[in-house]
Amino acid sequence: MSVTTYRPPAPRPTGPLRSLLRVIAQGEGDLLSLIPDLAYQKMLLPLGPTRRGILYLNDPAIVAHVLADPDGIFPKNDLMVDAVEPLIGDAMFVSSGATWRQQRRMIEPAFSHMRLNRAFGQMAAAVDDHERWLDERITANEPYSLDAAMGHLTADVITRTIFSTALHEGAARDVFEAFTLFERQVASVNVKALILDKPWNRTKQPPEVLDACRRIRAHIGEMLDPRLAPGATVIDDIAGAAIAAEDPDTGKTFTRDELVDELGVFFLAGHETSASVLTWVFFLLSQRPEIVARIRTEVDALCGDGPVTIEHAKRVPFIKQVFKETMRLYPPITFLPRVALQDTVLGTRKVKRGTMLMVAPWTIHRHQKLWKEPELFDPDRFSPEREHEITPGSFLPFGVGPRVCVGAAFATLEAALIIARLTRRYDFTTLDAASVRPVARLTTRPRHEIMVRVTPRR
Repeated sequence: MSVTTYRPPAPRPTGPLRSLLRVIAQGEGDLLSLIPDLAYQKMLLPLGPTRRGILYLNDPAIVAHVLADPDGIFPKNDLMVDAVEPLIGDAMFVSSGATWRQQRRMIEPAFSHMRLNRAFGQMAAAVDDHERWLDERITANEPYSLDAAMGHLTADVITRTIFSTALHEGAARDVFEAFTLFERQVASVNVKALILDKPWNRTKQPPEVLDACRRIRAHIGEMLDPRLAPGATVIDDIAGAAIAAEDPDTGKTFTRDELVDELGVFFLAGHETSASVLTWVFFLLSQRPEIVARIRTEVDALCGDGPVTIEHAKRVPFIKQVFKETMRLYPPITFLPRVALQDTVLGTRKVKRGTMLMVAPWTIHRHQKLWKEPELFDPDRFSPEREHEITPGSFLPFGVGPRVCVGAAFATLEAALIIARLTRRYDFTTLDAASVRPVARLTTRPRHEIMVRVTPRR
């Protein structure tokens, strides 16, 4: 079978009424099945009769304008803010306007700790531990959850980067477990709120989600407090840079609660999105042995029997193509909803105050006018020979504009290292591949955990 004939799991687009009935039948949380077929064909599409008004934006130029938001009238939508506020307060991930600009200025020095040469050793140490864990699974001949394994690995990487401590140590482990509960049960966007609620109607979170948020914040505080104590040793990591941060104009520093907010953002953005993509990467590789063979040829030619160094991880073009194609099909952030604070015009369409502007990487990355055979898995569409076919602005896994993800290079190097090392040593078999289905949570995740078995490379 040719690579370009493989259609990975995804809902089959259908008409609006049938899509709604399908979601009602399948249950809450399956927002991908709610997306009508026209959303993959039109550049601007009103999404049915709703109290708030919803406008799908697929035109790359309009999307870039809304996400750049030069006039400050398209903040993050209230549904997204309500989902993450119990966890990160008014941190940089959700804030807008002057507040966001001040936070960004203050936290800028912390981004230096995500520079590749500085972070690579921490990434490699986390992968060392993960390989030892996989060897134990082989010895025990026991299957495991791919989702949980990738979540733990990427959480370990970001914990080492933020706090200079491994994930398995004390509070860091409980932070990961609470994050897993939060991600699976948080009410981010739901069908009722989309269709029946007015704009800016508060979305209540389930008690177990609020409890998970309290646990996460408490543990981040526990890891942070020794660093805030008088006479504490100064450590050169993300937490240390955030503690030392001050506004260049006012000299303001972050309060303890604000530090918990901002470090929670680093953990959320640095672990959850990478875990989502890598879960899909290794699922896809389990289905496509010819792709695995090409990756191994690339890594073996670069590294021989030696370690995968940072220089090697930077020079793996085919692995990066696989990573990009996976992010296209399963974007780490499924939806980037915004809201119009005032009446405005987008393209030729009048937009009323309170309208939800649905920027969805999921539909943009699968749009029939922007991509050739968009539902098929084809890493070669990102090859140097074919990149000219990609419509500018149609690939936005890390966002666009001033709020583009500053950790994109970090995430790409992390993924390249993990894919190279694990594919080089192991074969992964998905136990029930036919049941795998994506759903839209905070990130694009499998509806149920993907159970796999690992064996030594054949």
